[in-house]
Amino acid sequence: MPSTNLSFASREEHRAWLASQAALPAGFRVGTTRFDFIPREAPKPAKMTLTLIALDQPTADFAAVFTRNAFPGAPVIVGRQRLAEPTLGAIIVNNKISNVCAPGGVETAERICSATGQLLGLNAHQVLPSSTGVIGWSLPVVEISAALPKAVSALEGGSILPAAEGIVTTDLYPKIRRADLGGGSIVGIAKGAGMVEPNLATMLVYILTDLAVPRAELRAMLSRVVEPSFNSISVDSDTSTSDTVLAVSSGRVPCKDLAAFEAALATVCRDLAEDVVRNGEGVRHVIRVSVRNAASAAVARSLGKAIVNAPLFKCAVAGNDPNVGRLVQAIGKFVGAQAPDADLRKLRLWMGGIEIFADGVFQLNPEKETALVAHLKGAELYASAAPKDGIFAPPVNFPPHERCVEIEVDLGSGSEHATVFGGDLTHEYVSENADYRS
Repeated sequence: MPSTNLSFASREEHRAWLASQAALPAGFRVGTTRFDFIPREAPKPAKMTLTLIALDQPTADFAAVFTRNAFPGAPVIVGRQRLAEPTLGAIIVNNKISNVCAPGGVETAERICSATGQLLGLNAHQVLPSSTGVIGWSLPVVEISAALPKAVSALEGGSILPAAEGIVTTDLYPKIRRADLGGGSIVGIAKGAGMVEPNLATMLVYILTDLAVPRAELRAMLSRVVEPSFNSISVDSDTSTSDTVLAVSSGRVPCKDLAAFEAALATVCRDLAEDVVRNGEGVRHVIRVSVRNAASAAVARSLGKAIVNAPLFKCAVAGNDPNVGRLVQAIGKFVGAQAPDADLRKLRLWMGGIEIFADGVFQLNPEKETALVAHLKGAELYASAAPKDGIFAPPVNFPPHERCVEIEVDLGSGSEHATVFGGDLTHEYVSENADYRS
């Protein structure tokens, strides 16, 4: 469950809440700038935003987890190398182009790091690059270098909101989560709406803290907390080539309780992960699948992923149709292919707290059908709208609430559990991705 159960009546109300969460931890500044350019591969006008996150003093205490996609972007390649560096002083992020498999991509990323470092009094290896956007296109290095001074001059402490807004691409709204602890804070931002099934995260996450957590401990913690958070979500089952989760400590506030810090870090990551799904391209329902009494945590998580990635079930949810036969077939497909020794005789299923399957047969009646429809409609973020000029688009650009379609699976074959978040499959998703580059 998210740490809160929020609902918002308007974009303005949501933005006011974001601003209330956005105070930067001590020791950090952010700045953004936006400029026009023409992509070489598709010569028509485009816009790019640069987002700069800078520390007042370089820190040795930073951690990162990157995509497991076998075609990682150049920033991921460089970022992995940065993990061996003694200190980190800044992060430079661009949207619109992801710098994946582009000719000279690594060299371009390093040039941008060098230019950023020169402006901040850092060496290139103290700057970590991130890029998100179209795969295969080359970064406009000349235009980026020319815009960097404006990003540097815009650097300010105070609020992380400009950075949260600057890193988005197809996201409907920025995402910020925070935890206050022991006189310090943890503040995280994320972008990601499509090509999201992190397999460590399109998904970029930056978590900043002023609590002094040593490098080794921070890296171990981040590795642990990504599994039940970012590695337990899926929008469309596709693993981005650019996924990055970065945690950085400025070390300005003593951390007296590392266990409490890890718990707070886990909460921030879990809430951001759910935010990514709720903001998924075309997502009208968030689906929360809780799998319990599984033989292993890996089986529980994989089964949850199989359910939220089942196209027919996702479509049924999109239409507020409790076609639970599609849910059972998704479970059977997974077990038949991935866990053929599992005994399903004890399988029980619930949707919205209503039992729908037990003892090997469905437990359905007209009253349950009516209640299931009501549950699906109650979890809907917004109703489907007719396309305008051939394009489907959601009528709101803020999250109305944090309700989910609740699926519970009891395998009755062990003691392990997992919770996975996913989204439905809508006309809007297809439209968004059919027109992504046009």
